[in-house]
Amino acid sequence: MLGCNMILKKFGGSEQEEFYPVRPECRNDVPKPRFRPRTGKTLSVRKWESAFSEDGHVDIARVLRRIQRGGVHPAIKGAVWEFLFGCFDPSSTSNERNKIRQLRRDQYSRWKAECKEMAPIIGSGKITTRPIINEDGTPLDDDTASLHCDGAKAIDDEDVHDKKALKWMLTVHQIGLDVVRTDRALEFYESEANQAKLFDILAVYAWMDKDIGYVQGMNDICSPMAILLENEADAFWCFERAMRRLRGNFRCTTSSIGVQSQLSTLSQIIRTIDPKLHQHLEDLDGGEYLFAFRMLMVLFRREFSFADALYLWELIWAMEYNPNIFSLYEESRSVLNINAAAATVNEKLLERYGTFERKKMQTGCMDQQNTLVVFLVASVLEAKNKKLLKEAKGLDDVVQILGDITGKLDAKKACNEALKIHKKYLYKVDYYSLHSPNIGTY
Repeated sequence: MLGCNMILKKFGGSEQEEFYPVRPECRNDVPKPRFRPRTGKTLSVRKWESAFSEDGHVDIARVLRRIQRGGVHPAIKGAVWEFLFGCFDPSSTSNERNKIRQLRRDQYSRWKAECKEMAPIIGSGKITTRPIINEDGTPLDDDTASLHCDGAKAIDDEDVHDKKALKWMLTVHQIGLDVVRTDRALEFYESEANQAKLFDILAVYAWMDKDIGYVQGMNDICSPMAILLENEADAFWCFERAMRRLRGNFRCTTSSIGVQSQLSTLSQIIRTIDPKLHQHLEDLDGGEYLFAFRMLMVLFRREFSFADALYLWELIWAMEYNPNIFSLYEESRSVLNINAAAATVNEKLLERYGTFERKKMQTGCMDQQNTLVVFLVASVLEAKNKKLLKEAKGLDDVVQILGDITGKLDAKKACNEALKIHKKYLYKVDYYSLHSPNIGTY
């Protein structure tokens, strides 16, 4: 059922080998993974299966507690992530989920068929890194555009005149260029078929998302889903659900970048909890916090090993989990508006919220830009406070100091520090005193 079964290695005794094999020639160039499943803490296969009732309902509160304690065992990550990302309602039955899954697979097949009509490389098991159409919309010459040459072919004039189709066709080769650079240290992507899987998912998403399409960085978000979920359509829908929250990060205009609002929130947080550091960064002309752009856009993918990045993500999504996520996604294709579901929540229902989301509900601080990943970046800055104040004489120094964290962060500790900073920030801005002065701790 799970794609990770193809890449998992068996454990021997007390020694655990890598979950996601790295190519031998790359092993010295990638961070060593810190994540290890821990008995009694990590959500194991047995604990996951025991969380289901006879008809398939999931005790999501129990699952969230376990994930926040020790992550998810790699053998079940794909299945668990489908719930964390809002693909399925934990209150649904197995039969209901099977019907939804089939409907989604059928929809994905239709979208993919539309893409294949415009670019036969889609679904061929291959990728292309060469343009399939000229910038002015005219077809490429037959030799360059033949299927023999990277899978592209000349495009019908009728398709060219469709602005949406033209935009998509101009994007296809860029997706290919990014795919060949994605997680290339992993053995998984030595297979052309696996590269094509990621390529097809991103190409179909670019066709489906009429507003934003494809933007570089989406490949880093999608890659884990392509690895964890064996069925391509299932991986697509998991990625599509993740993008419901993240797509704003990729919305760029001539005057702003997608994560601009999060960068502004980060600036406000540091200014509030550490005005001295904020002033120092301002003096270095770094008050816009653009040095944190990558961390926010692709959720620390470059700062952690692959396995640790996945661990960090599931901690974040578990801590930010909202039980209304599935119904809100199904009701609208817009970005999740948690405020709409926050009107009345009793204590019993609060147990089904993640730790971070529950705290926001209790305090009334529901700003959608106050995401856990923003506080994670703030925790990194705070951890490097002394070094930044002492050694950073320019923005290049800031970038270099923050770059030193690659492979050295512990995901669980980073999340705990982020929660502490969130609590400190709320105190500083008087949310506790104004809204709920006695709400306890995390």
